[in-house]
Amino acid sequence: MLESAKIPEARLEAEIFIMKATGFSRTKLYCSPDFEPDENQSAAFFDMVRRRMNNEPSQYITGSCEFMGIDFDVNENVLIPRNDTEILVETALEYAKKHSLRSFAEIGAGSGCIAISLAKLGKLEVVSGDISVKALETANKNAEKNDVSNRVKFIKSNLFENFGKRRFDAVVSNPPYIRRSVIASLQTEVQKFEPLTALDGGDDGLSFYRQITEEAKKHLKNGGWLFYETGYDQGKDVREILAENGYGKIDIVKDLSGLDRVVVGCLCGEISDVR
Repeated sequence: MLESAKIPEARLEAEIFIMKATGFSRTKLYCSPDFEPDENQSAAFFDMVRRRMNNEPSQYITGSCEFMGIDFDVNENVLIPRNDTEILVETALEYAKKHSLRSFAEIGAGSGCIAISLAKLGKLEVVSGDISVKALETANKNAEKNDVSNRVKFIKSNLFENFGKRRFDAVVSNPPYIRRSVIASLQTEVQKFEPLTALDGGDDGLSFYRQITEEAKKHLKNGGWLFYETGYDQGKDVREILAENGYGKIDIVKDLSGLDRVVVGCLCGEISDVR
């Protein structure tokens, strides 16, 4: 059924749905060739298959997604965590260790995957804001699930609106960065099911980078760092935005394909050359 609907990796996704319906691990699945599911398990399995045939993402169907080796609950109110975003978290963790960064502010909590990963893997303190109440509900559940509620605080905030006057060692964000004109050409799974507010970056895809970069200066300590995930072709543009706002020591981190993925800058008065 999945193959007929041209779903990529149909066998793998079918196995995921079987495991979800039965509660089996992959090992138990392969060690149980004679297992016969009961009526409820069969019904649950075929319901998931039909939803996937309608191009609903499997992560929403199963309600979970792995990120940085951590299991997160996900739903239609939050963007599905991507592997590319792991580079953002890995970079932030690396800089936190190197520069003794302890407190982070995050703009755009979503599922909470970035904030929770920083708190869980780096034992960092994070305040994370999002404009969506439903996204914040999901993020809080994930914080409790991963035992980091004592180190992560999620707040309703439009950018830095409700962060008060506190200053942080670092600000991190994976903001909406898709150009508005491109959204209609995205995969059906994305444009039909994922929240568009988490994707739409304005006419040129850089709207949120401009706003966050400017406002972050009021919430960073001297020598504080700003970490962004970017689109594959946005590294130089975001670098220029940081430089124009007085950030220095700017670096662009590439992904495994050699494409721009993360931009880092320091509010330290040392302006980098923009190339």
